[in-house]
Amino acid sequence: METQTGKSGPQTEDVVKKEPVVEMRGISKSFGGVRANDNINFSLMPGEVHALLGENGAGKTTLMNILYGLYQADAGEIFLNGKRVRIRSPQDAISLGVGMVHQHFMLIPTLTVLENVILGIKSQKSILTDRARVKQRILEISEKYGLKIDPDAKVWQLSVGEKQRVEIVKALYRGAKILILDEPTAVLTPPEIIEIKKIIRLMADQGMCVIPFITHKLPEVMAVSDRVTVLRQGKVVATLQTRSTNEKDLAMQMVGREIICKFERHECGTTKVLDVRNISAFDDRGLPALKGISFSICEGEILGLAGVSGNGQKELEQVLAGVRKASNGQILVKGKDVTNKSTNEILGERVSVIPEDRVGNGMAGTMSIAENLILSSRCESPFAGRGPLPFANRWFTNTVAIDDHANRLVREFDIRTPSIHMAAQNLSGGNIQRLILAREISRDPELLIVSQPTRGLDIAATEFIRGRLCDQKQKGAAILLISDDLNEVLDLSDRVAVIYRGEITGIVTSDEFDVGKIGLMMAGAAK
Repeated sequence: METQTGKSGPQTEDVVKKEPVVEMRGISKSFGGVRANDNINFSLMPGEVHALLGENGAGKTTLMNILYGLYQADAGEIFLNGKRVRIRSPQDAISLGVGMVHQHFMLIPTLTVLENVILGIKSQKSILTDRARVKQRILEISEKYGLKIDPDAKVWQLSVGEKQRVEIVKALYRGAKILILDEPTAVLTPPEIIEIKKIIRLMADQGMCVIPFITHKLPEVMAVSDRVTVLRQGKVVATLQTRSTNEKDLAMQMVGREIICKFERHECGTTKVLDVRNISAFDDRGLPALKGISFSICEGEILGLAGVSGNGQKELEQVLAGVRKASNGQILVKGKDVTNKSTNEILGERVSVIPEDRVGNGMAGTMSIAENLILSSRCESPFAGRGPLPFANRWFTNTVAIDDHANRLVREFDIRTPSIHMAAQNLSGGNIQRLILAREISRDPELLIVSQPTRGLDIAATEFIRGRLCDQKQKGAAILLISDDLNEVLDLSDRVAVIYRGEITGIVTSDEFDVGKIGLMMAGAAK
């Protein structure tokens, strides 16, 4: 299904009449026995925002990496402005006017914006003369596309949204006419999301071609794109005008079935499970990361913690889990003081933790899936006898019980693996997250601390994990949901606490949710 018109207005007619700027014909790419791209056709019109959608593993990143020269296609052709080209490297892509802004920014924090923009570019002029010229050019680009940025600012001083603008300016400075954006709204605040959407549309209106590729942020796709191409299992399943579709249909195209995006809220209990009182803590550099934070969570309640990444969320998770010391304050679980207790003692109070760093802190990569699924269990688990060793039946591990437990969780949580004895590090990101979720939920927690539960996951995995969190709430668990995704926080939470520079700037209930107000609180502009 192929249409080549854009949004309504004068631009629509222009898009129809012009020839494609980019054509990718019959692109195929395999890694080992896995075909990531299977005979893909993709085109991009002048002045068009063409969104690329698909689940994790659908082939989006591979396709865009081929266009940017990071990968070479096994088969197929690429045409730019009707001329066949070979793009062997990012250097080739840049010389042909193709730029790419990665989700994880490639900037040096100690350098200025200007220095990051010109890094790696040879010049025939003196340093002083060249810096003046570069600064003027950066200001021209910023003015033309609404990319407000100070060329003399140090990158470490910038917000996430400002760093993204630097990456875009860097690509435009190098002559990009085709701009690939990897999940451009993934880590931005609501005001920054509004700003980047305006920037993308302005660039398109001035003749740029933009390809944002996104997993599950369908509202942004609907708001900013002219056309959408959906990939599933390495193949194109649809290319259509954005104005002729909707979020529900796009989700269906991505996964081949209906997706539940909203979950019903249920009444909370009144018994406090977690009571955090005036907690302070330092970060890894010895600087204040938490500054007198207080909140509580009752049974059957989800409290969402909203904030831009880096405002104390990681430190709060670690203090609550017993892996970072609090410098002040008190933490009570069901009335019992667990402040600065060991992780083992805290877990013993029926507390489960799904950490932000699922690979580094959430699992033992070289251990098997079965072994990882019992890591949080204690000696009184069904896998252990009365012997001195954990998971022991007298002096030997009870491997039959462990395997039975692992097989049940693999089925229940749809962890896709050829064997429970395979090393956990060989699982995909989505399956690692399912493994950790399965392990922690199987402990029947009264308090569940979950950080960034769906970061980097596709829409189907996101739906699954959100549903499981809601199931735990219904069973009476108190849940602290820490997420950079404000939509996720608002969809699931009964109350939302907003954190900014280590302080809670406000707590609002579900009937008071206001995206604009919460966005200002996340930016420190309101309380």
